[in-house]
Amino acid sequence: MQVHAAAFLLGTAFLLNTVTLNARTDENPSPQQQVWQAETAFAQSMANRDLQAFARFIAAEAVFFNGNNASTGREEIVSQWQGYFQGPEAPFSWAPEQVTVLASGTLAYSSGPVYNQQGERFATFNSVWRLEEDGHWRVVFDKGTPRCPAPATQ
Repeated sequence: MQVHAAAFLLGTAFLLNTVTLNARTDENPSPQQQVWQAETAFAQSMANRDLQAFARFIAAEAVFFNGNNASTGREEIVSQWQGYFQGPEAPFSWAPEQVTVLASGTLAYSSGPVYNQQGERFATFNSVWRLEEDGHWRVVFDKGTPRCPAPATQ
């Protein structure tokens, strides 16, 4: 009986320690988790049709590329993107698939699929995020690339 009680107590202690560690992780997310959360919230601003929320994720001096053209600065970017926020449905959506943060913890890269309204992947986004003085991560560079066609099967 004492062996079972000791095993129970050991198991309970392990479980409590695991829960405590997980809680600590959730309360203090790593820079990678912070950028992942920021990218996800950035994408959600499009789904929510909230241009003001979208603007809060863009650095004041950001550059967004559209093909060979570039928009510079938050105001210009938001002005050029406002058309995407018209209407009840978002024209596209995106989600992070990869987030990498420099060892300094102040610059990050995120990338992932871009989907059309039918849920078909048609592009990949690539963004560079910077941890700003106010403690928020903001996009400083953004560029989408068309999806490469799948190789022909023989």
